This record gives sequence, C-alpha cells and structure tokens, in this order.
Amino acid sequence: MHALLEMRDISKHFTGVRALSGVDLTVEPGEIHALVGENGAGKSTLMKVLSGVHPHGSYEGAILFDGEERRFRDINDSEALGIIIIHQELALIPLMSIAENIFLTDPPSRFGVIDRSAVHRRAKELLAKVGLDEAPDTLVTNIGVGKQQLVEIAKALSKKVRLLILDEPTASLSEKDSAALLELLLEFKAQGIASILISHKLNEVSKVADRITVLRDGRTVDTMDCTAGAVEEDRIIRSMVDRDLEHRYPKRDPKVGDTIFRVRDWSVFHPLHADRQMIRKVDFEVKRGEIVGIAGLMGAGRTEFAMSIFGRSYGRKISGHAEIEGREVDLSTVRRAVDAGLAYVTEDRKQLGLLLADDIRKNITLANLSAVASSNVIDDVKELRVAADYRGRMRIRSHSVYQEAGKLSGGNQQKVVLSKWLFTDPKVLILDEPTRGIDVGAKYEIYCIINELADAGKGVIVISSEMPELIGICDRICVMNEGGFVGEFPGAEATQEKIMRAIMRQAVMPQADVRQVDMRKGERP
Repeated sequence: MHALLEMRDISKHFTGVRALSGVDLTVEPGEIHALVGENGAGKSTLMKVLSGVHPHGSYEGAILFDGEERRFRDINDSEALGIIIIHQELALIPLMSIAENIFLTDPPSRFGVIDRSAVHRRAKELLAKVGLDEAPDTLVTNIGVGKQQLVEIAKALSKKVRLLILDEPTASLSEKDSAALLELLLEFKAQGIASILISHKLNEVSKVADRITVLRDGRTVDTMDCTAGAVEEDRIIRSMVDRDLEHRYPKRDPKVGDTIFRVRDWSVFHPLHADRQMIRKVDFEVKRGEIVGIAGLMGAGRTEFAMSIFGRSYGRKISGHAEIEGREVDLSTVRRAVDAGLAYVTEDRKQLGLLLADDIRKNITLANLSAVASSNVIDDVKELRVAADYRGRMRIRSHSVYQEAGKLSGGNQQKVVLSKWLFTDPKVLILDEPTRGIDVGAKYEIYCIINELADAGKGVIVISSEMPELIGICDRICVMNEGGFVGEFPGAEATQEKIMRAIMRQAVMPQADVRQVDMRKGERP
C-alpha cells in the first residue's frame, strides 16, 4: 500500500530568505503525524505549500497524494481531494450561525436555492460526530473557543476530509477541551482519516502521534516512530533547537525584598451582568525581586483579576485598595496604572498586544511616546535608537526594526510586546500566558528575561495554564478558583497535585470557608 501523502524535496524561497530546503514528509493512511519545530522552522510554510496557498510553480519539489503527483493552483484544488487545513486563527464568522459557518462555501441546495432544512439536518449530524451538543442555529459568537474549534472540524468533515491539518489546535484551549480534541483525533484515526498535528505542546504530541517529524531552519532533521515506544521529550527538544536543554527552566537565585505591590479587599463584577461577582474581596501582594505565579483552571478569574488591576480594563463596580511601594495608588485608568508603575502583557498578543501592520519600532515605543518626543512631536532618531536597543537586548530576530510585527514568529512578537512595556520602566509587570504558542527554545529565552526583570528588583506576576511552567520559574504560586485565592505554595514546594488539590477542595467548601484558607500553607487552619 502506498502512502497517502508524500512531499519530496520541497524548497521554498521568499525575497532574500530560504524558508524550506529539501523537506521530505510522508503520511500514511489513518496516521496521526506530528510536525514540530521552533517558530520560524518552516512548519506553516510547508503546510501552505501542501494546501495550495503557495501554488505549484512557486516552490521546488513534488507533492504526491494517493500515489499521484498533484499540482495545486489554490486551496480549492487541495480541498477537492480532502486535504483540509484548520489554522490557529479560526476562520469563522462570529455573527453567523454554526450551520451557516459549516456550509458557508458549499451549502446544500435545491434548484439553485439554499435548502435550509438540509443545512440544519446535516449540520446537526456533523456536530454529533465531533461531540458538540449545540443547536445548529446558535451564533458562533455565543460559544467558547473550544467549541469553535469543534465547529471548524465539523466544517472539515462536511468536505469529506481525508487528511486533516491542525495548526496549534489546543493553543487557546483548557486542559479539558484539549484532551477532548485529542480523543477526537484518535477517533478519526480509527475511521481512516489521517492528521498532521502542528503543536508546541510536546506532551500532547507524544500522547497521540504515530510519528513525529522535526523541522529546523527549513530542513527535515529527524522523523521519530512513536509506535515502537514513547519518544522522550528531551530527544524532540534536542532535535528542535540543536542543543541540550539540561534544565527546561533557567537556574535562579532569588533575592526577594520588601513588598512592592499590594491589593486589599479587591472585588470586581461582570461588565455585562451586574449581579455576577467575578473577583471576591481578594488580598494579594508581590515583593521586590519576586516572581509570583497565579495558577487556576479556565474561568477561575485570573485574567479578570489582572485586567481589573490594570486600569480597570475589565469589569465594573470595582472596589478595593492598591499600594505600590507602600503608597496607595489610583489605578482607575490604564494611563494612571502605567504612571503608577504597572505594566500588563496580555494573553492575546495579536489582538490586544500589537499593531500587527506597524513595524517593530512603532510597537516598542507605543506605550511611552513622550519619551521619544520633542515638543509633542515624535523624534525619529530617538525612536530608532530605542527600538534598536531593545531589539538587541531582547534578541528579537528580524531583518530590521522596520519589519512588520505581524510577520514575526510568535516568540519574537512576544519579545516586542515585552519591550513595549519594559520601555515604560514599570515597577510591577503582569505577564498573562507569556509563552502561549511559543516553541521551547523561545520559551527558555522568555524565562531568562523574566529572571532578569526580577533580578533588577521588579515585581513579576505570571499567569499561566501550564502548571509545570509556574513550578519551574516562580518563587511563590498562588492558586485561584471562582474569583478567589484558595491556596499558596513556595515555588520549591509546589507540585501539580498540591495545586489541583487546593482547587478541588475549594469546589466543595462553602464560600465563607474559602476565605479562611491559610494562604501560607495552602491548607485550611
């Protein structure tokens, strides 16, 4: 039996840049084949070649599908053969229904008129296949990201998918939704549908992949067979970054000082539902030179808490007190929060952290324009000098500071966002999911930057859904659930089991008891 897909000696050039160089990739029928590599390794470019986004003639090499050479002119040609790609940024229209999104390009029709009953019926069948219990006429904007991902897969099934390509499908999902999606891939495998899974989450890759291909600098450097036995993550990492990561997290010798930031009795209500309390009279502090992690499940209130502190960017009826360096501060607007010494790196860098169409230079200086202005006019020389300085210090990989932010890899985009806020010279830096969608090599660099900030005497708050990450980099971990802090552990003593136990215990405790948790030990008194 021949392979379902063979990509032979694929090379692709852009102006002055060799993106792919002699890449080979083979996928067998019904196989889950993982494709891993650092940001910029060529994974997305290779998939764009396969799906016809980069048409035949714009690359070198050959694509064989079902044993025949294929020359795709566009994405319609590849979809006609059942090759369907689901991008990390979902291509759904929020104000259309689930059914309308599924059949947007090819709806069932009779005599040239869309058959609404057939659309509804078939959509319901497809939703059942992906395990989504939602009415087909539900608007996409009214369902969460995890369910939207399932709608995209239902959309792929409507096109009689034979090879499903998923680009970072679990990057924005909770652990529960991620596990459900991986189970769905295994079900598809049993039905003979092959998948190419692009992911930075190596633990997920190891769970479901039959084989793993590693790209580095646009080349195939290794293909590993997982069916013979589990492949160690360290081997994958060595192939990806061409170096040993003896320790996934950099060593740290913390020098923790006095309290630099404190909030007391902080309460926040939902911005639309005035009677729904999101944050419940919490007390929180971070010391100078300390890295404090906030752990919790999706919906625990971590991001809502951080955004409400940062200039009341989230919520209404916000009450409580905030102090920086022992003095009460006004955090009622973003400008006042920044002036007080706060900075907030959002979890959504593409939508909220960057101006993707603008260059690195403008993004870095955006939050502190007065520092590069003379008489309220931007001084181009000052701005260039600042941007070039941060590009060097933060090791931003780009051809110049004039490169568009949207054309950088995820890790380098995150470094630009960090640079923007560091240029405001904050006393306290809040990092919300700072390594989401970033490869292991770039993660290590971000961790080193976080350590440098703490060593410089800043207070650093890290929100992350990856518990091993918090345990690996934080001096102290606070556990949040249902809008309150329910436990606290020194970083050296924290384990995933202890964190989950604190969360699960709170789920059965009365709310009055929750407030009595001993935050020093993570136990009830």
